[in-house]
Amino acid sequence: MLDQFRALKVWQRGDERAPHKPLLVLLVLGKYALGAERLIPYSEIDRPLRELLEAFGPPRKSYHSEYPFWRLQNDGIWELVNTENVESRKSNRDAKKSELLKHDVTGGLTADLYDAIQLDRSLIKRVSSDLLDRCFPESFHQEILNSVGLEDAVELIQRRKRDPKFRDQVLTAYEYRCAICGLNLRMGGRALGLEAAHIKWYQARGPDTVQNGLALCSLHHKLFDRGAIGLSDDRTLLVSEWVHGTQGLTNWLLNHHGIEIRPPQSKIHSPSPDFIGWHRKEVFRSPARRLSIFL
Repeated sequence: MLDQFRALKVWQRGDERAPHKPLLVLLVLGKYALGAERLIPYSEIDRPLRELLEAFGPPRKSYHSEYPFWRLQNDGIWELVNTENVESRKSNRDAKKSELLKHDVTGGLTADLYDAIQLDRSLIKRVSSDLLDRCFPESFHQEILNSVGLEDAVELIQRRKRDPKFRDQVLTAYEYRCAICGLNLRMGGRALGLEAAHIKWYQARGPDTVQNGLALCSLHHKLFDRGAIGLSDDRTLLVSEWVHGTQGLTNWLLNHHGIEIRPPQSKIHSPSPDFIGWHRKEVFRSPARRLSIFL
């Protein structure tokens, strides 16, 4: 069964992210876990899927839940009902959102997959864990599960083989200090709260090289993965305009905005402009806040 979900045809154009289908499947699995019927009206999928795309997908001007809802039927795991009179767009074969709503189109996993899940509920955990690992960085996993109602659906699975030296090489390059805030806490000789972050995610074929890594404290790592912060080509920290708050905003973000991050010990380990550019395009929630000197 896992092989059927691993065969999902995810839209690709270069290194652009397109997690639309995985997020739709996770949303539906969450509904099944709560006892939903196999076929779910598009009207019940539209808003929560758009919210997932906005929170965990790449930054875009608009978010279209109708695309994955319609296109997933081409992957052999998804079935739509009430499509007989649905008109497609003039530019392609996709259904218009208004048509899905007008004709009360419903969708869900195929009967065989749905029945298998009803017989073995652990399949929800296995499928969701695998989708998360293949499509999103680990810092996203629990938040996505919470958002779709699968809070406890995490288990150890066979993960892609990663270079075990990556973490040590990155932390050594940055002298075991967060490249943004300088955190370097230790206890018993071990670093506390310090992580090796991929700039270009390994899920997007980012390599396990020091030039694709940053030593970040756990908070700045999560903020970086979520696109709350990013980097300019000259490695200046950028804070997204979308980030708001009171407690901690100044100390953890605004005090570092417009300031170059700490460089690694050697220039040969400096972050690659290509990887920085990918993150700024596919992850960072632009626009960046204006610098005070320009106000």
